[in-house]
Amino acid sequence: MAKNQRPKIVAVVGPTASGKSDMGIFLAKKISTRGGLSSGWQGAEIISADSRQVYRRLDIGTGKVPRDGNSKLKILNSKQSQNSKFKTQNNTYFSSGIRHHLIDVVSPKKQFTADNFKKLGEKALKEILAKNKVPIIVGGTGFYIDVLLGRMSVAEVPPNKKLRARFDKLTVEHLFKMLKKLDPRRAKTIDPKNKRRLIRALEIVLTTGKPVPGPAVSNKYQVLWIGLKPKNLETRIKKRLDARLEQGMVKEVKTLLKSGVSKRRLYNFGLEYRWLTRYLNKEVGYKEMKEGLLRDIIKYSKRQMTWFKRNKEVRWIRDLPAQAGQKEAGKIIQKFLASHP
Repeated sequence: MAKNQRPKIVAVVGPTASGKSDMGIFLAKKISTRGGLSSGWQGAEIISADSRQVYRRLDIGTGKVPRDGNSKLKILNSKQSQNSKFKTQNNTYFSSGIRHHLIDVVSPKKQFTADNFKKLGEKALKEILAKNKVPIIVGGTGFYIDVLLGRMSVAEVPPNKKLRARFDKLTVEHLFKMLKKLDPRRAKTIDPKNKRRLIRALEIVLTTGKPVPGPAVSNKYQVLWIGLKPKNLETRIKKRLDARLEQGMVKEVKTLLKSGVSKRRLYNFGLEYRWLTRYLNKEVGYKEMKEGLLRDIIKYSKRQMTWFKRNKEVRWIRDLPAQAGQKEAGKIIQKFLASHP
């Protein structure tokens, strides 16, 4: 990289089930292949930007890419686990031969915040760029991506235990109404059924007297934004949900409960984990669970699009077969990387 040249980063974004993971791996392999997109780079690695894939054992429900057989996680003994909150060493995650960062870095019993993601994400970016590789950020958690790339600030507000205890007794409907009144902008993009995030947003607003930090301007990186939005998104969501249920998503949640992950904790993970926990707790039947989950995933995809549409730098690829979409993205990235070095 030339002196004073800003590092180049590719971000593949879009709603759930749009094909981001496959696109990310395709582009990483293309860059890593001799004679690929740019001979000036030594390959590419992926940073997963998903607020739930950071948790171990949340696999089927979060749609983690299949892990290569030669990169099995080494089990950390209890003494090692106590030495650090997040263990990333001995946890190298490869899929289709491509290194993935920020997958399986923390126990589902622990909290992982946007600030945690920023710190580990910056560490991964530094590591990838030091090897003269292209970082490809892939994911649908727009808030995490914007925080990592300096497009948004993280409110440095310490936890208020008394406030949290009081709000925890309220319903999500009540909390959401409060947030809509105090911070309408944040209310438009937040999951209205995620109590943990609602409480944190209200905690920030009430502590600072200001809305949750919004967009910021950063010139730290040169970022190419590739957005995926297939025309048949709802059909893709339904097919993927059917496939995950067949793969054993119910069993996954049952195993998490047996291992000591609380019902409340799983409920707060949202979507699949919320509805399947309710089903296993006999609060709803299988049909109601499946229909409710499908409905909520579709709503979630719309909130994701609301977030990403604010970014006018995103170059959207839509209404194309996978192969054509990959070809188009390849051409866009080739031009972006052409100036290096």
